[in-house]
Amino acid sequence: MASNDAMNSQLNQKAFLGLRVWVVIGISVFAFIMVILIIFSIWLMSRRKIGMTHRSISHSKIPDISKEITVDRIAGNNLAHHLQEREGLSVSNHDKCNEKDYITTLGNLVSKSSDADNLSQCSSVYHEKAGSSYSGDEGSSGATQRPHSPYAGLVSASPLVGLPEFSHLGWGHWFTLRDLEYATSRFSRENVIGEGGYGVVYRGRLINGTEIAVKKLLNNMGQAEKEFRVEVEAIGHVRHKNLVRLLGYCVEGIHRMLVYEYVNNGNLEQWLHGAMRQHGVLSWDSRMKVILGTTKALAYLHEGIEPKVVHRDIKSSNILLDNEFNCKVSDFGLAKLLGSGKSYLTTRVMGTFGYVAPEYANTGMLNEKSDVYSFGVLLLEAVTGRDPVDYGRPASEVNLVEWIKFMVGSRRSEEVVDPSLEIKPSSKSLKLALLAALKCVDPDSTKRPKMSQVVRLLEAEDYPLREDRKTRRIQTPTNLEISVTDSPTSA
Repeated sequence: MASNDAMNSQLNQKAFLGLRVWVVIGISVFAFIMVILIIFSIWLMSRRKIGMTHRSISHSKIPDISKEITVDRIAGNNLAHHLQEREGLSVSNHDKCNEKDYITTLGNLVSKSSDADNLSQCSSVYHEKAGSSYSGDEGSSGATQRPHSPYAGLVSASPLVGLPEFSHLGWGHWFTLRDLEYATSRFSRENVIGEGGYGVVYRGRLINGTEIAVKKLLNNMGQAEKEFRVEVEAIGHVRHKNLVRLLGYCVEGIHRMLVYEYVNNGNLEQWLHGAMRQHGVLSWDSRMKVILGTTKALAYLHEGIEPKVVHRDIKSSNILLDNEFNCKVSDFGLAKLLGSGKSYLTTRVMGTFGYVAPEYANTGMLNEKSDVYSFGVLLLEAVTGRDPVDYGRPASEVNLVEWIKFMVGSRRSEEVVDPSLEIKPSSKSLKLALLAALKCVDPDSTKRPKMSQVVRLLEAEDYPLREDRKTRRIQTPTNLEISVTDSPTSA
């Protein structure tokens, strides 16, 4: 009893700030427990964050994509309707379980981009619907008289500014399916701006007002997965003013979608052969501006980065235009990466009929010179306004490349110019364009120039013309002689 009374007496003594000893002991024990719990919580959170951001999963080589050479033009909105019916909006439990691992795997494919992109990342809910259907904004006068500054129309601020949180790949924005449904009015058919064997492209608008193009890949036995990885690997971290910018992606269940900047003035095919012709005929200067921008983009892909990127599907429908007729090369779903230790790859032949290099079509051996050939066909298409292969023409004119060689060899180069042009090009400009094109479509791939050389040729840096020497003879790789003159009259 005495000992208990003594203990009670000691505990009831005032120890600190007038508090009894037992109160001080209770507060100390409670504080100690809280500190331990806080430290343990912080440790768990840090471990979880490190696990999400730094897990490393080995990534196997991207398999080849099984497409045949084909002209991927599909009329109407049948594919968009089929895609909606086939995929729906349901997500399987198995897909949900594997999503995080898949995203981590993709993280090994790309490097981090600029800090501007990382200001605004991950998911958000959109409350604005997409605008009107895709169309040009100007008439014929705009097509022929707009200023041609090579830097016109570029946006200085990141299109991702204002979007929350962070990407799981270290670049761009991780959109949810709900985000993109709101942005595209639930993938409305009215917002379809393109479709083909790969899937459907929709126009949309982000919550910060940025217009986007959403490429929804068709889920076809893993095909969407393959093309998704190829495109992310090829240009996820690449920046060039003449390459369409990949802003982000959506990986959710069976859905694989890529989100690009929206380029608002159609594509070169539409201006040369399709719907955009109602706005006027694309002038010669505008065509050459588009061609020069395409040349610079390819020179960057082939010579400015490592590993180099072989596009494999250069054609007029993949050359997008803005309101100032600045071009942006798009659609990297067939691209291949070629390291410095390799001179070529052997792969399944893919591309679009009429643009594919002959040696690649015959052997499957691919390198950047295959892109050079496709570019040469594209340049001839811009000069003539004709399709690369047109079975509606006489037999001698069906193949554009062979017809051009015949016309130049017959000294009738002035006759190949697109007859719809209101203002014809000067003889000098036409001959330099034809010279560049014929060099690019040389049957011997080793004789084709690099794209950087084509840039200099089109800018007339390799062939300066002197006033005291108005005409010079240049031998083309097809043994056809082209006369380059200052005079606008025919040679």
